[in-house]
Amino acid sequence: MTAGTIFLQMFNNKIFIATLVSWIIAQAIKVFIGVIRQKRFDFRWFLGTGGMPSSHAAGASCLAFASGLEYGFDSIYFALAASFAIVVMFDAQGVRRATGKQARILNKIMEDIYWQGKIEEGRLRELVGHTPIEVIGGFLLGALVAFIAR
Repeated sequence: MTAGTIFLQMFNNKIFIATLVSWIIAQAIKVFIGVIRQKRFDFRWFLGTGGMPSSHAAGASCLAFASGLEYGFDSIYFALAASFAIVVMFDAQGVRRATGKQARILNKIMEDIYWQGKIEEGRLRELVGHTPIEVIGGFLLGALVAFIAR
């Protein structure tokens, strides 16, 4: 199988395309919200993590719903995709959110130490995870894209 055949098959896969589209829409919404809030454009918002809606949840839920719609909600494909989506969404609002909170606290500690002249480290990234509302927003966006794409 050639690389061209592989890419052709990937881009003929409507579930894969719907999943990518849901991620792109979620990221675009984050950029739009950022422009409205901060009155400026920052391309990093399109590639970054965190924010409303969760692109992780959007992509994972779109994959699960699209698989269920295509192969049946009693299929192994849906079971695998739904299990994956649950893990991704739990991680996005749980573990990754806790990481962001820890980064915020460590940045404050480092700032205090820096002002005492004892450290020269850069800041940690604080916006890593999602709130439950951001995850729910991403979940609903992904399900909507899956229904529209079918």
